[in-house]
Amino acid sequence: MDDLNIDKAVNLILEKINHWASDLISMLPNLLIASLILVLGFYFSKKIRKFAEKKLPKLLPTKTLANLSVSLIYIFCLGTVIFVALKILNLDSTITTALAGAGIVGLGLAFAFQDIAANFISGIFIAFSRPFYVDELIRVKDFEGFVVEMRLRETIIRTHQGHLISLPNKEVFQNAITNYTRYGKRRADVIGGVSYGEDLRKVREVALKALESVPNVIAEDTTFLFEEFDGSSINFKIRIWVNSSKFGDYLQFINDTIIVLKEAFDENNISMPFPITTLDFGIKGGEKLSDVLNSGNQKSEDSN
Repeated sequence: MDDLNIDKAVNLILEKINHWASDLISMLPNLLIASLILVLGFYFSKKIRKFAEKKLPKLLPTKTLANLSVSLIYIFCLGTVIFVALKILNLDSTITTALAGAGIVGLGLAFAFQDIAANFISGIFIAFSRPFYVDELIRVKDFEGFVVEMRLRETIIRTHQGHLISLPNKEVFQNAITNYTRYGKRRADVIGGVSYGEDLRKVREVALKALESVPNVIAEDTTFLFEEFDGSSINFKIRIWVNSSKFGDYLQFINDTIIVLKEAFDENNISMPFPITTLDFGIKGGEKLSDVLNSGNQKSEDSN
């Protein structure tokens, strides 16, 4: 009895193997065609991606948008090739069922990875709105630096100290962006003060004349304003526009402006006073220090 059961099991296994072998032989042409399509499809997909990487940056306004388009084109090509290969193998219905199940799972994952999705979508909006380009100087919240790279999930900036900072695109998109480069020129505010005894009209004339020698200054946009009476000086502010968006030029411009103003004031004997502290003596004030000291000594002698 046991021998019959063993023989029956062996026969079933052999029949199954024969059935599989027959199916494999019948599917062999389709399998070869599907394999050929996969190889050629992957090859031409890479060729299409390289072609897109070369042409799209010239057609699209930003590098980020070009990279996004290249990725989508490549994914579409690969997906098409794989679907055609599965269709030849009569597995397209299986993959459709799998995708339907993956859609339900994906819905649950969407809630778990909503920040990643938000950064991705924000990256697309940034790519289309173009608030900044690579190498431009920007400020987002408390972070300031040059744009190194714009990715779909994050924006990389390099600070003035050389640090690389990754800013999530969601934060970049939802906050105010200050672009110091796009306008092509920047304003520098130089603050100083002159003595109360100076001729203020002369001070203004000397300062504006001196600024004409500073490189990149836009003279017609420069304004000189006296702002307040301070304890030891009359303070002024010069609003100067520099015709350059480079950060290094901006710092050098401020340096040159301060040097030129100091030299011009010295040549014209215009005093820029240090802070002065006035000491008032006596109970009611207005007395000289020597009188207060003499009065104190006199009282000391009388008491003796």
